[in-house]
Amino acid sequence: MESVQTFGRKKTAVAVAHCKKGRGLLKLNGVPVELVQPVILRTKILEPIFLLGRERFAKLDIRIRVSGGGYTSQIYAVRQAIAKAVVAYNQKFVDEVSKREIKETLIAYDRSLLVADPRRCEPKKFGGRSARARFQKSYR
Repeated sequence: MESVQTFGRKKTAVAVAHCKKGRGLLKLNGVPVELVQPVILRTKILEPIFLLGRERFAKLDIRIRVSGGGYTSQIYAVRQAIAKAVVAYNQKFVDEVSKREIKETLIAYDRSLLVADPRRCEPKKFGGRSARARFQKSYR
C-alpha cells in the first residue's frame, strides 16, 4: 500500500497525518474537514488544498489525528501535517519535479506550512508572577 505518515507541530499541539492512495477523503479525528468549526479556522486547514488545487488531492486519502494545545495551535499543526504529507507522498510515489514544484508553491505562500515554528512558552521563574515580570519593589 502506498502510504506516508507525517506530522505537524505548533506549540504543544501535534498532528499526525496518514496519506495514502484513495478517493479524496480528508478527515480530522474521524470527522470530515468540511465540518470543522469555526469557519475561519476551517479555511486555515484548507489553505494547502486551495494553493495546490483540488486535483492534487482527488486521488489521496488523508486521515489526521491531532492532540494537545488549543484550537488555533491544533489547526496550525493540522495544516502543516497536510502540506508535509502531500510533499512526502509526491516525493516517494510520484516524481521529484512535482514534489519540488509543490514545495516551492507552499513556501512562497507561507513557510510555516512546511517548517515548524520553534517558539515555546518560557517557564516561570521565582521572584515574579511570570517569566520576565518581577514583583514590585517597595521600601516601606
